[in-house]
Amino acid sequence: MKFKHSSFPTGLGVAGLGLIGLVLSGNSAERYKDPQLMAKPPQGAIILFDGKNLSLWKHRETGETARWTLVEGAMEVAPNTPDLITREDFGDFQLHVEFNIPVLPPNLKSQERGNSGVYMHGRYEIQVLDSFNNETYANGMCGSIYEQKEPDINACKPAGQWQTHGVTFRGPRLDDGGKVVERPRITVYHNGILIHDNIEILKDFTRAGMEGPVPKVGPILLQNHGGQVRYRNIWIRPLHLAKIP
Repeated sequence: MKFKHSSFPTGLGVAGLGLIGLVLSGNSAERYKDPQLMAKPPQGAIILFDGKNLSLWKHRETGETARWTLVEGAMEVAPNTPDLITREDFGDFQLHVEFNIPVLPPNLKSQERGNSGVYMHGRYEIQVLDSFNNETYANGMCGSIYEQKEPDINACKPAGQWQTHGVTFRGPRLDDGGKVVERPRITVYHNGILIHDNIEILKDFTRAGMEGPVPKVGPILLQNHGGQVRYRNIWIRPLHLAKIP
């Protein structure tokens, strides 16, 4: 079977796969070579994390200097610390994030297995979770637009391996009074495989995301949900996307 994959999407209008619920498991996932892994940032990108320091990040709400752990060129979620957000806000963008979910005891199930998330504008979550042979509710599995839509394909690798989320995000459009006239839209590749194709995000924020009036711009948020997930090679490229019909 051929999958729709790419080194990285540059826009939101990508042809869909029409493959619902397909699971890459066992040897097929282990053999799959992710073309996005260790992807170099393109021209115009901002390197949000290069493995050396957390200077471009702060803790949500408190604003204090980020206190997650630096280990082997990655940042690791530190126990009893708040979520991280970028110091800078972004509108439309292309985002690359690499993550590694720890290998956990088999008695931990469902949402207990390496739970975290990447939030666009600090509001709209793409789930991070060990969904390799781990049953959970559909719109809570890895790569889900959390509590809205499951991925078209479960492209999750086994825990302990580096994985990627490649996102193209078009933020909400507001009128002069601050009313949302066009909702945000998102395309996501998980491990180089298309899992969401130009999907309209229906909620003003995901549960546990930043609330309040919908803004035109916002930070990238990495969630501390108790799982000691590692992140590395995070970069973002601001975009100016045309109106989508």
